[in-house]
Amino acid sequence: MSLTGEFLIFILLAVVAMGGGILMLNLSKVVHMVVALVFTFISIAGIYVMLSAEFIAVVQILIYSGAITIIMLFGIMLTRHNDVSEPKTSWPRKIIVFLGVIGFGVAVYFGIYDLDLGTYETTLHENNTEQIGVTLYTKFIIPFELMSVVLLVALIGAIVLAKKDEEEEAKEE
Repeated sequence: MSLTGEFLIFILLAVVAMGGGILMLNLSKVVHMVVALVFTFISIAGIYVMLSAEFIAVVQILIYSGAITIIMLFGIMLTRHNDVSEPKTSWPRKIIVFLGVIGFGVAVYFGIYDLDLGTYETTLHENNTEQIGVTLYTKFIIPFELMSVVLLVALIGAIVLAKKDEEEEAKEE
């Protein structure tokens, strides 16, 4: 295996993605956790660019790095927090979790090492945005519309739950 520029960029993006995930799990301040998560999202968008999926990369940055992160920060700022610190995790438990993660990684590696998905003629790198749109609105129109209904129901449910909390707080006062 030769060390090409593309390979080195992939390794850099993969290390940043994994580092952001590890930092997110180990940092104690919530805002720092969100910043680490943004690093992970942006590095994954970089990997999408390397795969010639520019549309997906832009969506990754706009939706995840932008909207989801802002929603998480608003959720953190608008909720009440009890400053009850959780007990520290013991070293044996951390070692067991680390060995479990390593075991999972090895199982995934051997699961996909000789995986043959066949060869497909594709021109996705030429007009990927157009092809995604055509496929989404022809083959997958029913799941697409069902997903929009599910998201609408989730939004209405969140509003109803927030109203109930507001009413309960008003009754307590």
